[in-house]
Amino acid sequence: MDKLKSVLSGEEARRDDRTVIETVNEASTLGWGTRVKGFVACFVFGGVCTLLGVCVLFIPKIGITLFIVFYTFGNICTLGSTMFLMGPMRQLKKMCDKTRALATTIMITCLVLTLCAAFWWKNFGLALLFVILQILSFAWYSLSYIPFVREAILKLVSVCLK
Repeated sequence: MDKLKSVLSGEEARRDDRTVIETVNEASTLGWGTRVKGFVACFVFGGVCTLLGVCVLFIPKIGITLFIVFYTFGNICTLGSTMFLMGPMRQLKKMCDKTRALATTIMITCLVLTLCAAFWWKNFGLALLFVILQILSFAWYSLSYIPFVREAILKLVSVCLK
């Protein structure tokens, strides 16, 4: 209880000369077991949403809209699930790293544009194009966490295109 009081009053931040974000992060850390449970729950929920989106794709009239919503929400949940393992600040720093910045930007832009194309512009062909770009950018982003895989894929593609 004393730790909580010192955090809320700001005494601890002044005492150790830490930033407010560092103090809040320290005060709100989750245990490893809770982090793993949160990751699994969010990842599974994202996967279920994605599969549900594929299942409702062929419902007449509203199927494509439901697919877009479920698929995009599933991608957001899957991406958010890793924040349980690393923490939000570390995840955001890794997403903005120079090796992932382009893929992250394209992925988030496609997530937003998919929903815009489906709901505001009512252009489902464009929405499906953005879904395909979501898939590709999410895959490219995910592959950046495996050393040398993206370079190998680029070499393979360059050899195939010659």
